[in-house]
Amino acid sequence: MKPFLILVAIALLIFFYYSYSSNYIREGGTTMINNETSGNVSISIVYDNYEYDEKLKTGFGFSCLVKLEDKNILFDTGNDSPTLLNNVESLGIDTKEINYIFLSHIHWDHVGGLEGVLEKNSNVTVFIPRSFPNDLRDKIESHGAKFVNIDIPTKIHNGVYSTGELGTLIREQSMIIKTERGLIVITGCAHPGIVNIVKKAKELTNEEVYLVIGGFHLGGTSEGEIRNIVKSFRDLGVKKVAPCHCTGDRAIAMFKEEYKDNFIKAGVGKVIEM
Repeated sequence: MKPFLILVAIALLIFFYYSYSSNYIREGGTTMINNETSGNVSISIVYDNYEYDEKLKTGFGFSCLVKLEDKNILFDTGNDSPTLLNNVESLGIDTKEINYIFLSHIHWDHVGGLEGVLEKNSNVTVFIPRSFPNDLRDKIESHGAKFVNIDIPTKIHNGVYSTGELGTLIREQSMIIKTERGLIVITGCAHPGIVNIVKKAKELTNEEVYLVIGGFHLGGTSEGEIRNIVKSFRDLGVKKVAPCHCTGDRAIAMFKEEYKDNFIKAGVGKVIEM
């Protein structure tokens, strides 16, 4: 009888652990996404080292606000709070209306503005890779906010998913938004490889990719390698691209040359409506 009770106790502990760490669907396997779509989507780049709107401040880092029909998700928080909050205010965005914060990876140019946002609005849930250090979790909780650890592909909201942690040395999650036009894939720095991330999005959804936006991490990549990556995007059926942040000038130029009218100039202040 004792071994049975021990097994039951272990099962209950596992259940309550995952219930505490995530109130959202966590599903393994390859195909995990159903027919839910996110409806209307608006993406506003609120922090970037590339300028789109000259009235806004630039800084090395990345952040964008994803507006859904019923929720607002801040993807990354840039390098510093003053620049981020200045841009958010200039774009007429109320920080109190942010519901979720999604952090791609631990590098400071993606998490540096977090505390400033939490000081303005602590009524948020922060989705972080499980590999993040505990001091960041302590910081989130010290402001009264909640966090959810992400390691495997996870549902964030209706039609919105995390790829789960990808990569080895630098663990990173990217966001997948399922729309009627296809998938939107948002990357922070694409340390696991931008092509790998796009492949993962398609593998998880069995859907075509409409738009890839964010940092592609190709600044020091050779022209030949970039050409292969651009070709891989075409082979994978990616319809539109909006590279910025750490993509690098040469790679941005090569994507622009290949994608022409389906290339979206990105930078701080750019708003993409779906």
